[in-house]
Amino acid sequence: MMTENPSIALLGPGAIGTTIAAALHEVGRTPTICGRSPHARLELRFDGGRIVVPGSVQTDPAGIKNTFDLVFVAVKSTQVAAIAPWLSALCNEKTVVCVLQNGVEQKTLFAPYLSGGPVVPSVVWFPAQREPDASVWLRGEPRLTLPDTPATGVVLAALNGTRCSVDVAADFTSVAWRKLLQNAVAGLMVLTGRRAGMFSRTDITELSLAYLRECLEVARAEGATLGDEVPQEIVDKFHRSPPDLGTSILADRQAGRPLEWDSRNGVVQRYGRSHGIPTPISDLVVPLLAAASDGPG
Repeated sequence: MMTENPSIALLGPGAIGTTIAAALHEVGRTPTICGRSPHARLELRFDGGRIVVPGSVQTDPAGIKNTFDLVFVAVKSTQVAAIAPWLSALCNEKTVVCVLQNGVEQKTLFAPYLSGGPVVPSVVWFPAQREPDASVWLRGEPRLTLPDTPATGVVLAALNGTRCSVDVAADFTSVAWRKLLQNAVAGLMVLTGRRAGMFSRTDITELSLAYLRECLEVARAEGATLGDEVPQEIVDKFHRSPPDLGTSILADRQAGRPLEWDSRNGVVQRYGRSHGIPTPISDLVVPLLAAASDGPG
């Protein structure tokens, strides 16, 4: 598989997409950027500086004349069906699609919209948030974890030498489920309308640990190798976070957008039922998140 100097497109220049686009631009690999809004440029801010990615965002799939070796997709799981025309325009049967998205079902989610090319799921380990002026504030060192597959080499070549570090995990299932546990408990912020500081409450800590232990049992049934210490480690990470640190699902709730409730929380309930594992906390949290996202009312 070709790995040197791949042609690159990026679909979805939100917080995560802008971070990846800026990292590529900084080393002279500016991708073709595609999205809904015609931004004249993208701006990434971080402690110590900023990166401005010039050039307008492409907003019409019909304007794409060539397919690409690598397409980074950084849209929410709720938007995959809507980007089908973009995937048709950007991808051929050999295009590697690297999905920068929450959840553990990326391959299943994208398969209906591709021509058989490889899908490389990722775990995104950095907090980035969209600011009111449309810039993105990167609040940590950008890092991705990818599975150990032949197609991963194309992504490694693209990001080689950039400020975004990449880990390749032999046991990607365990890494992906660990991140899903973190995302699942972050969903509690939607139900309170609060940021990470809320985890300093003793009652929220206890609820979070109980929920994470429920999620952990499901993750293990799905093949993840995660120890009993993981729930406490995840809660400890929230305790150490800035009190004003948010999460993308909270930002979506505050903006009145659809929520990734199914890929972050519903998946635990669904897989729990398929394995006969009781999920009493999910059975409460999931309908509340679904109603917050989809209504009615």
